[in-house]
Amino acid sequence: MSSKVLDRSDIGALFDALAGEGYRILGPTVRDNAIVYDRIDGEEDLPVGWTDIQDGGSYRLQRRDDNALFGYAVGQHSWKEMLFPPRTELFRVERSNATLRFVPTAVPEVRYAFIGVRACELAAIAIQDRVFLGSGAVDRTYQTARHEVFMVGVNCMVAGGTCFCVSMGTGPRCSDGYDLVLTEVIADHRHEFVLESGSDKGEDLLARMPGRPAGPDDHDQVDRTVARTASQMGRWMGNEGIKELLYDNLQHPRWEEVAKRCLACTNCTLVCPTCFCSTTEDSVSLDSAVATRSRRWDSCFTLDFSAVHGVPVRSTTKDRYRQWMTHKLASWYDQFGSSGCVGCGRCITWCPVGIDITEEVAAIRATQGVMA
Repeated sequence: MSSKVLDRSDIGALFDALAGEGYRILGPTVRDNAIVYDRIDGEEDLPVGWTDIQDGGSYRLQRRDDNALFGYAVGQHSWKEMLFPPRTELFRVERSNATLRFVPTAVPEVRYAFIGVRACELAAIAIQDRVFLGSGAVDRTYQTARHEVFMVGVNCMVAGGTCFCVSMGTGPRCSDGYDLVLTEVIADHRHEFVLESGSDKGEDLLARMPGRPAGPDDHDQVDRTVARTASQMGRWMGNEGIKELLYDNLQHPRWEEVAKRCLACTNCTLVCPTCFCSTTEDSVSLDSAVATRSRRWDSCFTLDFSAVHGVPVRSTTKDRYRQWMTHKLASWYDQFGSSGCVGCGRCITWCPVGIDITEEVAAIRATQGVMA
């Protein structure tokens, strides 16, 4: 695979090439005082000159002292909602006299290009690929949306206050899962992008880009950028032996302590890029001629999520928080062969009371006489 260096003035060629191939381009943009993922038309829609300041239960935008295009960490949106939408109609039932006709809802085929996918997000998409495509049952909505996605990854130039991807082995360098990956370089009066291909599709598009071939100095700059970002992690989670740690501490008093703070609001699961819990809803038209069944996101924090015959299996907040964290960090290994956490920090930032999953793990580990 090859690499090039594009000047800031040439980055628009990437958008033009993707649009010319029929891709619907989705990427980061500023809306409602946050950086969100939405449809964008060009580099002018990117969060130029913005960064985000994050901590437990805290997120705000702040102006940078330069015009970086990707000088932020991550917002509350993840690419999950493009591949696994928050609400999806599954089928319709149409009644005509005494006849019922079941009509599967067509899944629209759209060629997406994702711009600005972080390393932790590529890891999250790989996890959801295993969940929706590789665990025995294929989800057709996810499969259709995922089929032709063109991934443009970004090596992070800053780390957020709640980021801990280094401890999870998922960043800040994009290692796989991308077609192209770019590293933004702002130094010595230069504003450039080192663009590297990671697939045949990416190689073909890169060959049509302007710019010069990347040399050793450019790749050294990429390494320095990634190393600097890795040193700026706002959090760390000791991941060694974590499955056994949680399995052995299901009755730990820490669960009761965190439950006193937890609002069971579901924010952590909604912003998580790997959580996939869902439920179904049925609705009927007023004349009873048409009924629809839809799937929507749900959460293991809702009281009725575990209800059997109307009785919740996990009736307390303590039970539900323990289920979420133990599944994410322990039983996920048994189901899918990896952790369900990629260290993006969203669950910490967007928790209204600032509950910190890394702090909870450390608190349980500390009582075992093991360094966190």
